[in-house]
Amino acid sequence: MAKMGFEMKIGIFLVSAIILLALLSIFYTPYDISAMNVSARNLPPSLSHFAGTDRFGRDIFSRLMVGSRFTLITALATVAGSTVFGTLLGLFSGYAGGVIDEIIMRVVDAVTSFPGILIALIVVTVMDYGKYTIILALCIMFVPSFTRVVRMGTLQYKDTEFVRYYRTFGASHLRIIFVHILPNIAPMLLSSVVIGLSNAILAESSMSYLGLGIQPPAPSWGWMLNEAQSTVFRSPWYALSTGIFIVVTIAGFNFIGEGIRKIFG
Repeated sequence: MAKMGFEMKIGIFLVSAIILLALLSIFYTPYDISAMNVSARNLPPSLSHFAGTDRFGRDIFSRLMVGSRFTLITALATVAGSTVFGTLLGLFSGYAGGVIDEIIMRVVDAVTSFPGILIALIVVTVMDYGKYTIILALCIMFVPSFTRVVRMGTLQYKDTEFVRYYRTFGASHLRIIFVHILPNIAPMLLSSVVIGLSNAILAESSMSYLGLGIQPPAPSWGWMLNEAQSTVFRSPWYALSTGIFIVVTIAGFNFIGEGIRKIFG
């Protein structure tokens, strides 16, 4: 097993910084995220306002701190849900094979063929807008990728010598799947989960930018970018600081995921 690489250390540092800000925002923010101050509108970054203020005079850095909490919760819930369902589908599909495998994979292909925005529109239309309605839409979008990863690993191991050994001595199918196959594909799945977090953050930010994600007054990074576009030439620090938070978080998770892949070969 390889040692932790430099890129993984950088990823852990970046992600830890964002998580620390998210946790800190539960107890403290420099300013009230909803407090408007017309006399302090569109102020540039300074010691008083690290990222400046928006067109309503609200402190951008405080809103980014709280936004990181909403964004991370959405990403974690999305990846957790899609990992569970995708893993179960992938294990069952790969191990059963035949007609069952064909049916499951055709359904997965059908879901993948729909654009993510269309899935989000359908979900919010059926369920109405809610703070975390987007999580269900993102779960539906992400399940196919995890299903394919787990199915590929299951196909790789289901006919190996050690699995045939346990099958010969009467091990149940469930025991073979969850005790002998799943642990062997766990490293591959772990890398996909970490990279999936970065993809979920990007997807949530994109949906929120279009008004389909976390709804105001909750500060979402995507919606903050939407707000920033109207003043991008007058106060570019709003869009720039929000974009930096998104890029840093996505890059951090990508570095960690790539590092895990290299460690486990």
